Amino acid sequence: MYFLTGWPRRLMCPLKSEEKPFHIQPDSHRVFFAVLSQTQISIWYSRPSVLIVSYKESAKAASQFGSYQQAEWRPDSTMIAVATTNGYILLFDVLAAGEDKYLYEPVYPKGSLRVKVTPSYKEEQCAPALSVELKKVMDLQAPITSMQSMQEDLVVATADGLLHLIHWDTVTNGRKDINVCTVPFSVDLQSSRGPSQDFEGVHIRDMEYCVTLDGFAVVFDDGRVGFITPISSRFSAEQLRGVWAQDVIDGTCVAVNNKYRLMAFGCASGSVLVYTIDAATGSMQLSHKLELTAKHYPDTWNKTGAVKLIRWSPDCSVTMVTWECGGLSLWSVFGAHLICTLGEDFAYRSDGTKKDPIKISSMSWGAEGYHLWVISSDVSQPLESESENKATTQQSDILQFQFIKSALTANPCMSNQEQVLLQGEDRLYLTCGDTAQAQSTTTSSANSDHQASKERNTLPNTISISQGLSTLLGHRHWHVVQIQSTYLESNWPIRFAAIDTLGQCVAVAGRFGFAHYSFLTRKWKLFGNITQEQNMVVTGGLVWWNDFIVIACYNLIDQQEELRLYLRSSNLDNAFANITKLYSETLLINVFRDMVILFRADCSICLYSIERKQDSTNPTASIELLQEVSMSRYIPHPALVVSVTLTSVRTETGITLKAPQQACAAESIMLNLAGQLIMMQRDRSGPQVREKETTANQKKLLPFCAPVVLAQCVENVWTTCRANKNKRHLLEALWLACGEAGMKVWLPLFPRDNRKPHSFLSRRIMLPFHINIYPLAVLFEDALVLGATNETVLYDGLPWAGVAGAGEPLEALFPFCTVERTSQIYLHHILRQLLVRNLGEQALLLAQSCAGLPYFPHVLELMVHVVLEEEATSREPIPDPLLPTVAKFITEFPLFLQTIVHCARKTEYALWNYLFAAVGNPKDLFEECLMAQDLETAASYLIILQNMEVPAVSRQHATLLFNTALEQGKWDLCRHMIRFLKAIGSGETGTPPTTPTTQEPNSTGGFEFFRHRSISFSQSAESLAAWKFSLQKTLSMPSGPSAKRWSKESECAENMYIDMMLWRHARRLLEEVRLKDLGCFSAQLGFELIGWLCKERTRAARVDDFVMALKRLHEDFLWPFPVIPASSINSPFRNSRYRTAVGGRLLKSQSADSLINNEMDTSASNTPRSHSWLDSLNSASREMDTASSHGAHTQEAFLSPLLNKGDDCSIGSATDLTETSSMVDGDWTMVDENFSTLSLTQSELEHISMELANKGPHKSQVQLRYLLHIFTEAGCPEWCVIIGILMREASVISQVVSCLQSAEVPVDTVLNIKNGLMAVDVWASTDCLGYKPFLNLIRPQLQKLVEVTQEQVQPEAFQPTSTAKLVEPVCPWPEDSRGGPASLNTSVQSEEGSGASRLEEEIPGEEQEEQPLEEGTFDCTLS
Repeated sequence: MYFLTGWPRRLMCPLKSEEKPFHIQPDSHRVFFAVLSQTQISIWYSRPSVLIVSYKESAKAASQFGSYQQAEWRPDSTMIAVATTNGYILLFDVLAAGEDKYLYEPVYPKGSLRVKVTPSYKEEQCAPALSVELKKVMDLQAPITSMQSMQEDLVVATADGLLHLIHWDTVTNGRKDINVCTVPFSVDLQSSRGPSQDFEGVHIRDMEYCVTLDGFAVVFDDGRVGFITPISSRFSAEQLRGVWAQDVIDGTCVAVNNKYRLMAFGCASGSVLVYTIDAATGSMQLSHKLELTAKHYPDTWNKTGAVKLIRWSPDCSVTMVTWECGGLSLWSVFGAHLICTLGEDFAYRSDGTKKDPIKISSMSWGAEGYHLWVISSDVSQPLESESENKATTQQSDILQFQFIKSALTANPCMSNQEQVLLQGEDRLYLTCGDTAQAQSTTTSSANSDHQASKERNTLPNTISISQGLSTLLGHRHWHVVQIQSTYLESNWPIRFAAIDTLGQCVAVAGRFGFAHYSFLTRKWKLFGNITQEQNMVVTGGLVWWNDFIVIACYNLIDQQEELRLYLRSSNLDNAFANITKLYSETLLINVFRDMVILFRADCSICLYSIERKQDSTNPTASIELLQEVSMSRYIPHPALVVSVTLTSVRTETGITLKAPQQACAAESIMLNLAGQLIMMQRDRSGPQVREKETTANQKKLLPFCAPVVLAQCVENVWTTCRANKNKRHLLEALWLACGEAGMKVWLPLFPRDNRKPHSFLSRRIMLPFHINIYPLAVLFEDALVLGATNETVLYDGLPWAGVAGAGEPLEALFPFCTVERTSQIYLHHILRQLLVRNLGEQALLLAQSCAGLPYFPHVLELMVHVVLEEEATSREPIPDPLLPTVAKFITEFPLFLQTIVHCARKTEYALWNYLFAAVGNPKDLFEECLMAQDLETAASYLIILQNMEVPAVSRQHATLLFNTALEQGKWDLCRHMIRFLKAIGSGETGTPPTTPTTQEPNSTGGFEFFRHRSISFSQSAESLAAWKFSLQKTLSMPSGPSAKRWSKESECAENMYIDMMLWRHARRLLEEVRLKDLGCFSAQLGFELIGWLCKERTRAARVDDFVMALKRLHEDFLWPFPVIPASSINSPFRNSRYRTAVGGRLLKSQSADSLINNEMDTSASNTPRSHSWLDSLNSASREMDTASSHGAHTQEAFLSPLLNKGDDCSIGSATDLTETSSMVDGDWTMVDENFSTLSLTQSELEHISMELANKGPHKSQVQLRYLLHIFTEAGCPEWCVIIGILMREASVISQVVSCLQSAEVPVDTVLNIKNGLMAVDVWASTDCLGYKPFLNLIRPQLQKLVEVTQEQVQPEAFQPTSTAKLVEPVCPWPEDSRGGPASLNTSVQSEEGSGASRLEEEIPGEEQEEQPLEEGTFDCTLS
């Protein structure tokens, strides 16, 4: 509503004076302010805030009259009455010095564009010159207690109990005296007349005249309060009647609110009692109280002292209160607390010490409520020394607090009710998010009949209305628009502001004319003809209709009330305006769809229709009067109407789900009459005419019924003309802001499933609910209320804040104030209210329509939490508890289990029993979570069970959850569960485990074995050569933190229990051939896989069905089955040219298939370290002598020189390119820079591409090599063979077969592998011919296995030392080969070379030189 901004300003006084001001009084327009000191009266101007004239009483007159007390302006600002302590009234004339005389001249720098554009420009810009003359002195012969101006009279109350009526002109009959004791007082105006004995000897202490009540609110010197009103037009003792409030005995001051007919009485207790006059009986009724609460102000709520001053704002929407002990507090008209300076940063310094509150002797609101003028009685003197102070201008003790306010206070229109618009003295604050988003959001929400203009559609319309949340709540920042200075200088203050439906344009109106601003162009548009602007006064406000601005104004030239329409896109000129003459002054204006509603000063309401016409280049609009409704019977004074709204809300006929189109028409008028919300519906009791029988011209609108009061204490009303059949509850509801009572919603009730509504069930229901913010806008579909709140920043720690010997400056006394956007959910309040009233069906309909909102789970949680806190902490027994109903309600939603546990985790443990008595046993809820596979929620229930059940129960349920988490691969949860089970076993139940977070996707995509193991990717198939089946083989343990954990607690019984579960899960994964899951399980949980596999070598790690295992691996690792290319007959590798180019670098004894596959994978694994596989090839060749003991021909092949630069990149580039284009991870992005010299033909490229297409993803290759290493170290030859077949690496098979010849290998293992390979061969012959070339290649190995199984080798005849000597030089232990990638690659190549050379010896055939190469090339082609 109203919000403080910035720091207060201290006004400079150019005159020297020893007297301090103590009283300030504005004139009726708040343009001039009279400031009193003991013997001096000064008149200040509002903008700029400067002193105009000062009158000082002579010493002789001052001794006669006494010091000044208070002042009162004549309504036309031509006279001032000043009361003195000796009972004199001094009447001063305020005279203008002349049209051409001004007090201050503006000085502009040279070259400035500011020039005199209009004769009135200088006058408006600068303060006028005035003079003050004492006109008359009146002696009332008694101390004066109060003064009040009333039309042509001045009413003065004196301490002798008299009321003096003084005519401002002081001619004949200029004075009339009334004795207060003779005025009859009673409880109400209907009581029998007669003087009241209770009021003898009392006098009026404070009084204020209320225009709309036609009477005086008075406070007597004994603390009683009352209201005096004339029963006829004459103001005499015989015609006056008084009513008094029975319960008040400590009144101190009074202020009246004319718009809402309220009287606010300050009390000695520190509270403010707000009374209204009952229209029927005339008695005083307490409306509400304004008081600080102990909850929000525990230190000061009862230490404020008596209320000293109360001041209503000019628009009557807020009131400011100050107390004897100091401080300021701001309330809305019906008691919503907005600001208080007795707490938080206003009351405490940054170091925690308490400040003294500012004590105020007088205060007054400035024009339009943008400033609060305050005269403080204790503000420190300036920082200048006394000698400087005499020579310079004096710092007066007048402070100006600056405010910004909601545009709804002055212009409550419906153009856009979903965006908060605040207006300040010179700027606007708007809560729209990104302009593009806001535009597209509201375009789709606008009436579909209204076609947007070309200018409006400059931005793409891509966002649906359901995403309004993202635009209006996108960020907390405001769009701050500085009002155009040229317009502001001549038309300050800004009185009205409005924003259009799309949130793209803002219009403002000041003293004359108006201007509008576009967020698209970031420009203001002003009248081109300044005379047209100055000849128009906006009286009833302004609204937007599509891209037209609708204005109710007064034409000063023609002296005519008019209704004008201006097109936004055209120039601001009356030539482009549509002007309609009106016959009475317009006070309020609003729009609904294609209708304009006006409320006029004669208490009548006019409805107009607007129609858009596209006649010429610029569209125009025509206005036609539809209907006129007189309200004079129901409205006592036109100024009492706060807002008028046309809505589609109605009550009488059958509201059903079948007829959403009925909500489109203008069905009723909502009138806020002094806080009473009155509704007038269309009268449908008469004969109805079908619409199609009447033409558009003959159609006559239905009359309205008599008004019905819907609600009291209403400050604001929100409704929308949009329709959404999915959220009819929210869009057809009426939203009310009711001050301290919070909000109310008038909600429609719909029968379910199109059933006939019950006759006893109302069509609508009024539901109240409290919110923590002041509502300024309602997002209807999003079930949100938008608002704003004051935030403060302290700057008292800066160097100037503590100058020795000087008082604190304002920046240290007051915090810097900012305005922040706020929002609040209200849906849980409405659902609860419906459940309380046994309207669960309606609550379910409403909740289901909002279930898609992102914060709907929070809504359910809030509802449970609020009800639980209230009922479980209640000291009195609750006869009909609501919690079971709420629990039953939320079971209708899939979020039931999460809602309950989240609420429990955020609630005290003491309330858990009450909660779970209503919602069910947590063990049952835990099992429901497991059945629903919601493991994170189940983990939260486990913490509940740990606190509510014995450890055995927690352990049992934790085991269930742990096993399920293992099965689903929820590794974060598994780690939490391991810690949880250990905590239960070690008695650490006092610290429940944290709720597991949501499983994050693995960033590496592979097994995170590098977290716990010092194994690099490149340790792959080559480590097969180091296979040892010795019983004393040492197992490699993890080297990370898990190593300490597993070794330290290995003997603990709890660890054994956990290990048993881990072993069981690993055994199951292996039996089901889920190697990928097994690898993830081992890497994520630090499971020692090698040690476990050694134990399970002959049990779980044994493979019975090689074919099934191979198929599972293909499926698990997304590995494609090999295919035979169609062009294999014309293989490019049989071409002699290719042999010439590449043969020098290929191993003469090795198959090209093995070379390409192995070297490509090795280079892919080592991408961070080597640019291409050829680099690693070269680096490996330099270390061949130390890493291998092969024959010379193998080393010569690796060390053969490259032929030329083109050949250098031929194979490598092709490999890199294909791998890059087919990679899954995208780790590789390097392509050889000499790719343009690639010398392969198209068929050769196709062949190599086919080879690489038969490979699986790079991620799977890395994972398979890791698993191969694990099975190698653990001694599981069956799995090594299967992985070797899958990756089609002959070297792997050959190393396994060579190691199977060891006597330590059980014969059944060798037999199993032989049978498995034969089964794979049979399967490949029938189902997968792509494997046949590879199986033909390893057929010699299969023959070896047959021979091994046929020979009966005795174990004692085996010589392990010779085997070791044969095998170890081929590849050292992994621990020895961890020196770097170069040595690892060396071992790869040496192994492949040796394996292939052994294969070569067994191949019968032709020449020793040519045949191996051709044979190997042919195999590469097939596979």
